[in-house]
Amino acid sequence: MKISNAKLANGNLVNVEISNGVITKVDKATAGNVTDGIDAKSKLLIPGLVDLHTHLREPGREDAETVLTGSRSAVAGGYTAISAMANTNPVADNAGVVEQIYRLGKSAGLVDVNPIGAVTRGLLGEQLAEMGAMADSIAKVRIFSDDGKCVFDPLIMRRALEYVKTFNGIIAQHAQEPRLTVNAQMNEGIISARIGLPGWPAIAEEAIIARDILLAEHVQSRLHICHVTTAGGVELIRWAKQRGIQVTAEVTPHHLLLTDELVENYDPIYKVNPPLRTQKDVQALREGLAEGVIDIVATDHAPHPSEDKDCEFQAGAFGMVGLETALSVVVKTMIETKLMTWPDLIDRMSVAPARIAGYANQGNEIAVGKSANLILIDLEKNWRVDRDKLKSKSKNTPFNGMEMPSVITDVFHNGEHVLQESQVVEKKSESNE
Repeated sequence: MKISNAKLANGNLVNVEISNGVITKVDKATAGNVTDGIDAKSKLLIPGLVDLHTHLREPGREDAETVLTGSRSAVAGGYTAISAMANTNPVADNAGVVEQIYRLGKSAGLVDVNPIGAVTRGLLGEQLAEMGAMADSIAKVRIFSDDGKCVFDPLIMRRALEYVKTFNGIIAQHAQEPRLTVNAQMNEGIISARIGLPGWPAIAEEAIIARDILLAEHVQSRLHICHVTTAGGVELIRWAKQRGIQVTAEVTPHHLLLTDELVENYDPIYKVNPPLRTQKDVQALREGLAEGVIDIVATDHAPHPSEDKDCEFQAGAFGMVGLETALSVVVKTMIETKLMTWPDLIDRMSVAPARIAGYANQGNEIAVGKSANLILIDLEKNWRVDRDKLKSKSKNTPFNGMEMPSVITDVFHNGEHVLQESQVVEKKSESNE
């Protein structure tokens, strides 16, 4: 396969050839008609995106999302690798479940689906899960998280951090002190006081971040902080990195754009865990991401069927879908504001997440011998989010109707053309759900 006239992030126009899933040739584009392969017409060619925080719901809630529909959604959003969170039913806390998810991802064949294992059995926070067995399974799990719940017991957290060192694993923490967030529905502040919803204080997140940073330093292990939302959290992570502690962190696209003022209309579409914060927090998150204090963008793609969202606010489920809108939101909040460049975006959404997770065939430079996990982006076109056209099985996006920059037109996964003219290319033998 040949991709002609593609623009790299450094501005160079190139032709790229792919064979057997590997880039075999990269040379300067020359004037002339394209007679074979794909004419990229100066679209931007970058490494495929990598998401370390995706909820696929299978097994257990196939009415919300399956591994196949989540894979379609990921491809449409420019991802070539995703990491599936463990809060399925049954919980992915043993080798059997993570291998099931891994095989379903292989069968879908659209992106790399890498299961995340639970830290504790049943996400109950009481006993460590079978982390060693999951690490030794065919899924080769290296990231462990009870996401959706916090590993609140400091002794359990310490033991988990110690255990994963044996195979260079990492604990991804959902930082939420449960005693400070009982019945919490939204950010604690002026808006929550005005509309009468129980508040979710910033300190509930920051207290766990601070504790776990110190635990990671004490045992010399790797800690990843999921979905940071507060200015104070950014400062704690900055402090930890200055001390050389092995901590990394992520921010979601929706926390880079939306604030708690949107909750004032009681629309559950804006109900998310952790909650939308203030404009001051949004600005701190943007600056932290630009500086590299926050390492990556992760979607926290959280699909829910309409019956779980079309209800009163307090009864609604926490979460938003995000795979298909992530790139455009980051362009809107970080590149159009000139806080980051395209090379910065490539680092935060592809290179750095692949490095943290240890995905060797992802996030690579576009060079001969590297895996052909690539995407083409039309920077000249905008698009309008239409929730009914999302590839995800669930439609709970807060961006419905919003005009977005940058259209993803093509995705190549291990050299296979899996998104063509913004349409998912199904595997013929496995296209039925």
